[in-house]
Amino acid sequence: MAEEIEYRQATRSDLQDVASLFDLYRQFYDCESDQGAAEAWLNANFADQRSVILVAVDESEKLLGFTQLYPALCSVDLVRYFVLYDLYVAAPYRRRGVGRGLMAAAKNWALTAGAARVDLETANDNTGAQALYETLGYVRDEVFYKYSLDLK
Repeated sequence: MAEEIEYRQATRSDLQDVASLFDLYRQFYDCESDQGAAEAWLNANFADQRSVILVAVDESEKLLGFTQLYPALCSVDLVRYFVLYDLYVAAPYRRRGVGRGLMAAAKNWALTAGAARVDLETANDNTGAQALYETLGYVRDEVFYKYSLDLK
């Protein structure tokens, strides 16, 4: 029998488990492990309602992965949209459709929230994620460059 996976919005009781995955996600992008900082960031996001966290859980309520969306505005198109900034699936659950399920949950959540689109970025060498995004209809931007100014 296939494992049942539920996709839902995270609650405060999920935050410690999400923080563990968030710390692993940050390590994937070459950040030092810091469970305390990961938990503090997610707690602040939750308390201030500055992001939406969606989780994938199995029948035993074990957290398999998460995605985090931040609200944004486009003044050119005069629309509200979301930036899917984080997507992470625990290593044992990869290539089982969990990432695809989280992406579908994010799309459905954004549609329900009245968003015009979902944007995301990923590393140039993250070809696995790029392939997933493209199969889901995401289109790589070939028009605009992304710039950042480090203020540290």
